[in-house]
Amino acid sequence: MIGAIGGTMPRRHPRPSLLPHRWLMTDERLGNGLWPAIHALPPGSGIVFRHYATPPDARQRLFIRVQRLARRRRLLLVIAGPPIAGSSRLPRHGRTSGALTAPVHSRREAIAAQRAGAALLFVSPVHPTRSHPGAPALGRVRFALMIRGLSVPVVALGGMNARRWRALRPLAVHGWAAIDAWRTD
Repeated sequence: MIGAIGGTMPRRHPRPSLLPHRWLMTDERLGNGLWPAIHALPPGSGIVFRHYATPPDARQRLFIRVQRLARRRRLLLVIAGPPIAGSSRLPRHGRTSGALTAPVHSRREAIAAQRAGAALLFVSPVHPTRSHPGAPALGRVRFALMIRGLSVPVVALGGMNARRWRALRPLAVHGWAAIDAWRTD
């Protein structure tokens, strides 16, 4: 992109082709299963660190451990929720301008996230999920209609696993994210 003065403008986010195809969404449900789940991720995968309900001091300590392991395993770490000391240089996940990734549950949210500059959209719930029991799932047809024509790559979330992602590949879905699919217990 050429800037107003004639120089090249820096990229705000990595090119979509460089963004992970597989993601782990962390939360308190994982408990000590978090560590084996991170080890189950192939190198080059991503982690969205959430743990919203964890008290701030414990969340900070947990984040530091996850960050160290992510670096060693060559995983992209994205931070969601309240800021954590030492995370200011990490990409953000959320519905704010400048976030690398954004959660979306409707076409309206997807367009808003795209306009806000998100480089990757996490669309959910594609299938029923334990994270939101009883919530209606999009299913393949509504999911396809929701993502049609978007200029931002999409990650399918909600009851996802590798087999279900392969079934969605004809829809040009960039990747998939999960909690339970990465559990090894």
